[in-house]
Amino acid sequence: MKLLYSYHEFLGAVGRDVTHDEAYGVERPTPTDPRGPRPWVGMCMVASIDGSTIVGGNSRALSCPTDLGVLLALRRVADTILVGAQTARVDGYEKPAKEGQRIAVVSRSGRVDTTTALFSSGAGYMVTPDADGNVDLFATVAAAGGRFIQLEGGARLNAAMVDADLVDEINLTISPNIAGGDAPRLTNGAKELMRRYTLHHVLEHEGFLFLRYLRGG
Repeated sequence: MKLLYSYHEFLGAVGRDVTHDEAYGVERPTPTDPRGPRPWVGMCMVASIDGSTIVGGNSRALSCPTDLGVLLALRRVADTILVGAQTARVDGYEKPAKEGQRIAVVSRSGRVDTTTALFSSGAGYMVTPDADGNVDLFATVAAAGGRFIQLEGGARLNAAMVDADLVDEINLTISPNIAGGDAPRLTNGAKELMRRYTLHHVLEHEGFLFLRYLRGG
């Protein structure tokens, strides 16, 4: 990947090649959250030029090997993966490669096949609503522990996390494709809001753009 823009000096001179781990395997701060201590949360998604996050039922057509490398680099530094049940099912989530990493699967219905390798390995666990039908996402994030949680969608979970003001970082790949259709955006269903993020780097490879935004600015 070639660096087009960097807010931080650690990525060095603009125009040089950088590795996935150099760009994404950085230390994350502890968020300042008035609700209490919790890990830093980073969203990782890919979208078409016109904003679609899914083509033909999943995101694979929008991705590329370099984009997959971003996902894997972020997973290498994440303590927990947070993902919606449908995304986990469609993308076939299994036991994570990183030793000790947990995968929290959010399901409002509770109808999840817990016989898969993800759950039988002990790495996966369910997050379900309380008696009032609500998922306490702050409590989920706080209870996960560690320093960094990777949020991997889908769009409805992303929306709920944005509504709960729990997204500290957005790692977005812009795929050089127009997808058309009416597929979800990154945060389908979120309340209307304006929340500012700071662009920390732009990388490019074969027409794909890799953007990293951090909260604030």
